[in-house]
Amino acid sequence: MSLLPLLAMLLSVQVAISDLYARRVSNRWLLCTAVVALIALAAAWAMGERGFPGSHLAGMALGLAALLPFYLLGWMGAGDVKYFAVLGLLLGAPALLPIWLISSLLAGGHALCLLLAPHLRAALPLRAQWLSERVQQQWRAHPGARQLHGARQGRVGIPYAAYMAVATVLVVLHAHYGDAP
Repeated sequence: MSLLPLLAMLLSVQVAISDLYARRVSNRWLLCTAVVALIALAAAWAMGERGFPGSHLAGMALGLAALLPFYLLGWMGAGDVKYFAVLGLLLGAPALLPIWLISSLLAGGHALCLLLAPHLRAALPLRAQWLSERVQQQWRAHPGARQLHGARQGRVGIPYAAYMAVATVLVVLHAHYGDAP
């Protein structure tokens, strides 16, 4: 596996953990990864190992342009947009469509579960409803839950960057090992 897909997978692990835990995507990680990617692309081009990295630069621009309207509407965080742009830089424009499709399906499933959960809970037998409420009370009182709530600092929402990270790992693994017997 070459450097850029490996960087995409390593960044994705960090982004998934950070987004699930604190609903944040680190600007430092994104910037450092982007700088390393630009240096690697420029060096490979200068040494004649690969052609002009137009697909990677177009991927960065496309990733930014594709999700920026959702950020401007308030439907998505800025970290999600920047992460998608860095993924475009790392993997090139062709990788963005499958990443976007997979992550959107995962996020849509998450949203559907959130919408259906209250209705499904009401359909449970009374004993199961009581047990469900009891488990929720114990979870809210757990120190780990309080720490998680503190780390999020009131940020709520679907962890779209984490779903993009899962999709990225799947796309990279499929690109490198998908055709293996």
